[in-house]
Amino acid sequence: MPTQSVTLVILGASGDLTHRLLLPGLGTLLRAKPDYDIRLIGASSDDLTESEWRDRVRSALTEGGCRTERADAMAAATRFVSLNVTDPGQMQAFLDELTEPGRPIVLYFALPPAVTEQSVHVLSTLRLPDDLRLALEKPFGTNLATAKALNALLASFIPEERIFRVDHYLGKATVLNLLGLRFGNRVFEPVWNAANIERVEIIADETLALEGRAGYYDHAGALKDMIQSHLMLVMAIFAMEQPARIDAIELRDLIVHTLRSTSLWSDPHEPSSRRARYTAGEIDGRQVVDYTAEPGVDPARNTETLAQVTVEIRNARWAGVPFRLRSGKALGDGFRGIVVQFRPVAHQPEGFHNAAAPNVMVIGFTPETLALRVTTNAEGNRWDLETTTLSAELGESPVRPYGEILDEILSGTMLLGVRGDMAEESWRILEQVLEAWADGSVPLDTYTAGWYGPTSWNHTAS
Repeated sequence: MPTQSVTLVILGASGDLTHRLLLPGLGTLLRAKPDYDIRLIGASSDDLTESEWRDRVRSALTEGGCRTERADAMAAATRFVSLNVTDPGQMQAFLDELTEPGRPIVLYFALPPAVTEQSVHVLSTLRLPDDLRLALEKPFGTNLATAKALNALLASFIPEERIFRVDHYLGKATVLNLLGLRFGNRVFEPVWNAANIERVEIIADETLALEGRAGYYDHAGALKDMIQSHLMLVMAIFAMEQPARIDAIELRDLIVHTLRSTSLWSDPHEPSSRRARYTAGEIDGRQVVDYTAEPGVDPARNTETLAQVTVEIRNARWAGVPFRLRSGKALGDGFRGIVVQFRPVAHQPEGFHNAAAPNVMVIGFTPETLALRVTTNAEGNRWDLETTTLSAELGESPVRPYGEILDEILSGTMLLGVRGDMAEESWRILEQVLEAWADGSVPLDTYTAGWYGPTSWNHTAS
């Protein structure tokens, strides 16, 4: 593999995202693909010395598994720049200094969404390097109108193939395994439809509470933080039609095709959306304060820490199947994965003492697992039926999700990137939910930190 040379600029280098996810992810990438020639630059408006930045780089790369000598070399060569990304003069001078023939520049916006948008407006007025790539963290916009406006702004000065809207969930090995599991096994693809599947749940629950992220989370909430930007795309990958090949155009075309067919669930027996907020409780022996008592939280915003949305994909394959997307914080089990419940058998022969339970498949994200519940004859009485679970650990990828994402950005491929129309369709699906929540049509329930969620939701829990 030839050496790939690139300049990676992390805007917001002093932030939590950089230290906790980006740099360790880069460390896993450099361990797996050591041929990258990366010129790493950190930039931030915060007070951070060059020595402190080098120490952070060395520590985080090593944490990700990067070889010590490589981490030391990267730390020695990196530099830190004090930069106001919303100042046109500073940004122009900074970009001019970076320009080097034959070496693409990646600007990674590890910044709050509002600051990122301001900086993009500034970039649209500047003289830009020929091979500049932009990596934008979610959420992309705050609703359909703002997402469209931001897409139009970006399209006015940079081609789509150099815009990388980051969704690290698409870098998770288990999400990518959906393609191999379904299309690489004859036993699954024929039953991947409404005739055989009764319902699908895509869940991303966390045991972690706010953890000091009020500045971002209290404005976003669970719906925008996770469902719009992550789980909607996981659903589309799960449900899309079969691609002829795995490439950036075809895969993303099929994802958009699925999203365009998706609408909110309209069955009166199950609400299309629910929201809740945690109160004080205990998780794994640690005390969790009420969300409204967390530093930086404004209770008047009515920010939800648990969101649930049920949608339907209105096409021949999936019509009538509810897809429930759920994500929240301060929850007891912290389950993250996909639960597929199959329909009961069409006919069970007479003579068995009990009814066969429907098959259930569970695809775990963290840890990466696969389990399939099947019916077998019981050991004691052969005419009794019992369930048996076939399970496997899929094994973690040596490259963390952010490493996978960085690999594509640095190499210029776009397979895991979120295209502009993908982001817009995700917002379009949730427009009615946002409106209903804003006008109070959907109540804000509560749940005790450490529980599964509000007890009033239990009748729809699987």
